[in-house]
Amino acid sequence: MTRRVLPAVLLLPSICCAQGAPAPPQLLPDSLLASQLAAIVRDTGLDSTFVTGEDGPEQISLAVIDLGTRPARLGGVHPGNFIYPASVYKMYVGATVLGEIAGGTHALREPYVVRTPNDVDREREIPDDPRPLLREGDTVTVNYLLDLMLTRSDNSAANCLIDFAGRKKINALIDGYGWGGSEVTRKFLRRKFEPPPYDTIRGTSTCALHAAEFMYRIYTGTLVSPWVSRQMMTFLGRQLDASKLAAGLPRDAMFYHKTGWYADWTNDVGIVEGEARYIIACLVPEAEGRAGPKMRRLSERVYRLMLDRKAGAGGQSR
Repeated sequence: MTRRVLPAVLLLPSICCAQGAPAPPQLLPDSLLASQLAAIVRDTGLDSTFVTGEDGPEQISLAVIDLGTRPARLGGVHPGNFIYPASVYKMYVGATVLGEIAGGTHALREPYVVRTPNDVDREREIPDDPRPLLREGDTVTVNYLLDLMLTRSDNSAANCLIDFAGRKKINALIDGYGWGGSEVTRKFLRRKFEPPPYDTIRGTSTCALHAAEFMYRIYTGTLVSPWVSRQMMTFLGRQLDASKLAAGLPRDAMFYHKTGWYADWTNDVGIVEGEARYIIACLVPEAEGRAGPKMRRLSERVYRLMLDRKAGAGGQSR
């Protein structure tokens, strides 16, 4: 995967409107929030240049949207840095599938037959989830696949739904919102099982800015439609992975989120609703064992920061 960085101008809000979809309320860039986040990233040891495998040196991609201000404010640390999202990009797939259902092309209870080579999982991503692994010939509903993909991060379900929606439609949604560079290029299987041109295409990447804007559209009910937005929020609210950023939140805070982890990548993006309300997208190019504790501390610090901002301690002049 080739590392790419958005031009500096795109570090400002790049929200646009896909055809037929309403525009969300405006985001304002917040330099004070950005500097506060940079200090937290430095204090938690996430400001390093990390050495990954074939992608070489990489940096964190972090974006935070303060939902407690009017208008909402955006800050981040390298928010436009494209890195490997791991399973985070399953959220783009889910939104497209739900859009097809909202448009009447498909239905949540529609049956789907699992076919090889999509049935790649050999162990559950969340070990204590009792649902069986998908296998060749299983007949399940589209709703069941969505739930597996978004709550357990099931790779087999994701492969099925990428085929179900089609990469062209998934990427039309992504490009329609101005999230160029975050297109879904690959399924969750080895290249030799991909048909042309996907057997030689670049790996999938995304950035915190696009992930945060995606969550902002869910929050404002403007991701495809209010129905799609609320369905996505429901699935994300049932996320089974309570590690990473979730581990640093108070027990009474609700976190609607999608995680992703693989090799040198540990990611978590979502909407926090508690005493503080904000969106956070954190993509870290470091293995989960090392990145997890740092992300927990970052999450604790960001939550306290957002409480301070709510109380006025962070100031409102920009």
